[in-house]
Amino acid sequence: MKQKSFVFSTSVIAWPLFFVLALWIVFWVEVRFRIELSTFGILPRTLSGLKGIVLSPFLHGDIKHLYNNSIPLLFLIASIRYFYREVSFHVLLFGILISGIGTWIIGRESYHIGASGLIYVLVSFIFFKGIQTKYYRLVALSLLIVMLYGGMVWYIFPEVDNQISWEGHLAGFITGFLFSLVYKAEKYKKPIRYEWEKPDFNPENDPFMKRFDENGNFVNPPKPEEVEEEFTFFNIDKNVLYEYKSEKEKK
Repeated sequence: MKQKSFVFSTSVIAWPLFFVLALWIVFWVEVRFRIELSTFGILPRTLSGLKGIVLSPFLHGDIKHLYNNSIPLLFLIASIRYFYREVSFHVLLFGILISGIGTWIIGRESYHIGASGLIYVLVSFIFFKGIQTKYYRLVALSLLIVMLYGGMVWYIFPEVDNQISWEGHLAGFITGFLFSLVYKAEKYKKPIRYEWEKPDFNPENDPFMKRFDENGNFVNPPKPEEVEEEFTFFNIDKNVLYEYKSEKEKK
């Protein structure tokens, strides 16, 4: 498959800005009008809690919670839009839905809010997908993800911090890994390019093409000239016998 370069567009900047802006607007509305929106989060295994699957990523408990999610989202959404343009929308949309469903199934009986589940989807997808493609730029991106967010893996386990939704983190992490297996990125595989496919290829200088005559018939190369071997002591084909004489016999 022909190698395609990464495409930069305004969406690489617009998507993360608009998404994060939406989070801040919702938080501003909640503070400005003094309304409690956490009840619109995910309440596991209840019908009323199903609405939180879609709404919970836009809800945050306080300004610190919102800030801690905003910075990673700006970087991660921009990265997935730039490096995985064709599947970026599906990963974002279905990442919110499937990680939300996973949280609804395994979560504690409490309201789960925040975009951290989506963050784990993106971190997991970008890391595993880059390793799977074996394409050097995407592998480098995976290593960068490990450097920046590798410590997040501890927060998918229970009892690390009871104030966070480790269930949402775990659901997002698993979702991102599954997406890395489902969504293909074959176009980033390095293609095999033969000499005749290069733009500067000149058939007149190609050793193989020189073997064809004017009518297109293949002409065998001339036989190499026979070279007479020079006689030396080391290539004689006769047996050489050695006779040993003692000192007395020599005298």
